[in-house]
Amino acid sequence: MKDNKKEENEGSAEKNKKRHPLDELGAHVEKIAIKTAESLRKVVDKALSSRNTVLTIRVNDECNEKLNMLVEAGLFKSRSESAAFLIQEGISVQKDIFTKITGKLKKMEKIREELKTIVIDEMDKSAKESSKKTAGKKK
Repeated sequence: MKDNKKEENEGSAEKNKKRHPLDELGAHVEKIAIKTAESLRKVVDKALSSRNTVLTIRVNDECNEKLNMLVEAGLFKSRSESAAFLIQEGISVQKDIFTKITGKLKKMEKIREELKTIVIDEMDKSAKESSKKTAGKKK
């Protein structure tokens, strides 16, 4: 009979424990952590899926340590993967800067084309004048 009461008390304690708000909060936090990890994995997979250019880079000790941390945590298979991910994320975060740079580069290209046209026109003009002078001397 004592065993039955002990089991009932343990059963009640388990039920109370399950109903405790902190336990519920813990369960919610765990679900959020799992969803976050899944989302991170999707982002990582997307960032790594289209890698087709090989770069050789030098990083300082702190960067190397951080890249190694990501590998040790099991988020990436290599420092190369972790570096590719961080570069992609950095570019995404700085999207506005790259938009501005793109606009300026287009303007620079237009100016280069205008300069080429000016130089070609001037060279053609000089060639025609030179040809007229040469033709005039032959007569």
